[in-house]
Amino acid sequence: MSDSKSTYGEPVEEPTPEGDVVGRAHEGLAEAEAVRAESADPGVAAPAVPPSDAPAEPAAAAAPAEPDPWDSAEAASLQYDRAPAPAADTAVYDSSAETVAVAPAVTPSEPVAETVVASPVAPQPIFVQAPEAPRPRGNRAAAGAIGLVAALGFAVLYFGVWLALAGIAGELNVDDIAGHALAALSSWVLWVPVIVFFLSFWLLGAIINRGRWGSWVIFGLLVGFASWGGYLLGQLFQEQFWNITASQGAELMEQHILAPLAIAAFIIGRELTIWFGAWAASRGKRVTELNVEAQREYERTLEAGPQLVRQ
Repeated sequence: MSDSKSTYGEPVEEPTPEGDVVGRAHEGLAEAEAVRAESADPGVAAPAVPPSDAPAEPAAAAAPAEPDPWDSAEAASLQYDRAPAPAADTAVYDSSAETVAVAPAVTPSEPVAETVVASPVAPQPIFVQAPEAPRPRGNRAAAGAIGLVAALGFAVLYFGVWLALAGIAGELNVDDIAGHALAALSSWVLWVPVIVFFLSFWLLGAIINRGRWGSWVIFGLLVGFASWGGYLLGQLFQEQFWNITASQGAELMEQHILAPLAIAAFIIGRELTIWFGAWAASRGKRVTELNVEAQREYERTLEAGPQLVRQ
């Protein structure tokens, strides 16, 4: 290999032939094997490998350089997609869409939406209300209604007795029967006993309530005496007792204490109380049965306990 000079006087290396390059490669391999042998057995010297002028196999051609995976438009777009999210107020460049999107900035003055996490709903307690005990039904209102019917019957019977007694006494003429009946209907002596009978019947019904018929039969005497007293009270109203003296009032009572209409009021009141009392007692018996059945149903409900009814 000879050196040559350029036109400016500097030495220029000339290209070496291919054989010299191969020989130098073989010399390098020999030296590497010698060094490997010395490291394996330091006491034994590795034989020197004489240089060989035999032509060696040409060195393997260098592998072609791999292309850069990011040296393409698609790889660049993927790289931008995988890049971390930009901060607020930064522009994001999208190479595929060729558009620029600016993320909105959140200022301290603007409210920030809170994220609400739905928690599982806890089971609500079920309150069971104990059934109320049934209230026992009474028979007092029914006794009052029955007393009105009985009072109407008392008025009719009492008015009939009045006309009959007037006819027996010769005070009732056929031509004057209408006037006599009108005078009786407008008299206190007729209506005060009727009112007293109704009040006494209703009071007795409130006391007996759901009692048996025997109670009406026994205590019906009190209603009869009340009707008799109603006749005497009617006589006082008819004579305007506020305009008479006490002696005159006492004399009036002596004259009518055993009058036929007074006795008729007692008998009618007594009998009507017995028969209409039987009606009230029958109704009271039915109410008693209903109360017993309601109490049994209440006890069965308590024994069954609370039950959940789904609709």
